[in-house]
Amino acid sequence: MAALPPYAWDMSHSQIAQLELLAEVDSLAEQLTDWADGPISWEPARACRALVRRLIERVGTFRVRLEAPLVVATLGGTGTGKSALVNALAGDEVVRTGRERPTTPRPTIVARPGITPELLGIDPSNVDLVTRDLPSLANLILVDCPDPDTTEEPSAPATNLARLREILPHCDILLVATTQQKYRSARVAEELAAAAGGARLVFVQTHADTDQDIRADWRQALGQQREPGHVFLVDSPAALADARSGMEPRGEFAVLVDMLTRQFAGAAAVRIRRANFLELVAETLDACSRRIDEYSPRLEQLKEAVDQRRAQLSARLAAQMRDDLLANRRQWENRLLGKTSSRWGLSPFSLVLRIYQGLGGLLTGALVWRARTPAQMALWGTVAGLQSWRKQRGSRKAQDAPARAVADCWDRAELRAAALVLDGYAAEAGLDRESTRPETVFDEAGEAADTFVAGASAELESVLDRLARRHTGWFTRWRFELLLAAMLGVLLYRLGRNFFWDSWLSPERLPVLGLDFYLSAGFWLVLWCLLLLWAFAGRLRSGLRRQIDQLARTWNVPGSAAGLFTGLESDLHRAEQFSHDLERLKQQVARLRDSLNSV
Repeated sequence: MAALPPYAWDMSHSQIAQLELLAEVDSLAEQLTDWADGPISWEPARACRALVRRLIERVGTFRVRLEAPLVVATLGGTGTGKSALVNALAGDEVVRTGRERPTTPRPTIVARPGITPELLGIDPSNVDLVTRDLPSLANLILVDCPDPDTTEEPSAPATNLARLREILPHCDILLVATTQQKYRSARVAEELAAAAGGARLVFVQTHADTDQDIRADWRQALGQQREPGHVFLVDSPAALADARSGMEPRGEFAVLVDMLTRQFAGAAAVRIRRANFLELVAETLDACSRRIDEYSPRLEQLKEAVDQRRAQLSARLAAQMRDDLLANRRQWENRLLGKTSSRWGLSPFSLVLRIYQGLGGLLTGALVWRARTPAQMALWGTVAGLQSWRKQRGSRKAQDAPARAVADCWDRAELRAAALVLDGYAAEAGLDRESTRPETVFDEAGEAADTFVAGASAELESVLDRLARRHTGWFTRWRFELLLAAMLGVLLYRLGRNFFWDSWLSPERLPVLGLDFYLSAGFWLVLWCLLLLWAFAGRLRSGLRRQIDQLARTWNVPGSAAGLFTGLESDLHRAEQFSHDLERLKQQVARLRDSLNSV
């Protein structure tokens, strides 16, 4: 297979580099758009969205002029020789020059034929176009910018400055020109700081024929904000004269021309534009990060306030639930007795438990219909099941279910006060305040009450099952069975002895025991059963009390009120995710810049 000629290899490599660059730009622009247009209502997000939109507009311009020659603009104060530098780089007098007064009222584009401002993404009404077929313009487009520290029209003082700011973002290279008197111009430094993002800076001291060399002092002044690198000292009129006479560039001007035409132009222009674009993206993301960092402490304060209010409401809920459960202790005991007797099996003492539990069940069923508190609702959930509980609640829902659910757990005044406090924190954090409206909090409290009661019912059911298993062990069962059997044995022995021996086989026959004996025996049997029930219920009661206290401790956590402030918590989560996505994008841009620098 024949090898490709060098020019074919260069063309193929350049095309691949452009395709890779376009894919990189499109992917990054898509990620930025998705990030900025996310479903979040947050003050920093709105500001970031505006910045990213402006950046995306620059992406379109960047794509349009990807194949255009390198755009080199001059920036400096009045009389710094910007126009003379443009003429020297072009090799001919293409723009007017002057040292004492501004001679460039409008930006002037100097390019080869076929290049238009539209190709560069520039409004043609804001610039003057000069087309010349010069060898120096084969890979360069020169822009002579107006002076930022003067105005041409007193009636419209911002005209030149506005035009300058319009054209600078479209430039690849900024030649910052200065003189011995102008290198500390505040206005130039201000415009330079605004235009530095997305452009490569090259510093040039002009008037080398008349001024002293101030590059060391200038480099020291620049080093406080940026690394100036090499600073050129050129004599523009002499360089123009050399070009017109057909001589090669000399001295510092030759180094400057070589850098622009060889290091920066051609294939290197693609790398420069990519570096400029990534720098612009990085600065945009840094600006977004500063906005977010301003609000981050306020988000943390809001999170702490939410946790504090949840902890207070959870403590109140846990205390109320504990009091309600203890107040309805007899119903819980009956429920526990029912579970215990069902696990006990068929035996004399289990029959006693079933009889006692049946009487208590009638009382429990009568009290269920008066259930109002969360503990009573949870009790009914364990007795009748969650489905029956929902049926009864469904019948009440037609009236005022949300208000009743809130009243069951938390006082409306307390919820309103919490909502007002959180509303203040949300306003300072720049979040949407819809989630902190009292009506929203009331609705969330109603749903949180429903969820909590359903969960408490399941926990109480588990507690009852655990206590039933614990109190139906063989040692407990046989102990109470033996105590009851002993009483029954004594009574049966007395009846059997009287019937078979005393009244039948004994030489001295005695009459059969009458009704008085059976009444007294029944009395003592019932009393004995009640004593056994009292002892057994005491065991259940003490265990149930410990379990209720333990449940109250588990409920006394912010998670018990997790259904409260869910809307506000979602807003907080989206804001945090927005910040995390920004950091991810910044890391991605940093990796791209590092990979570009390593090439």
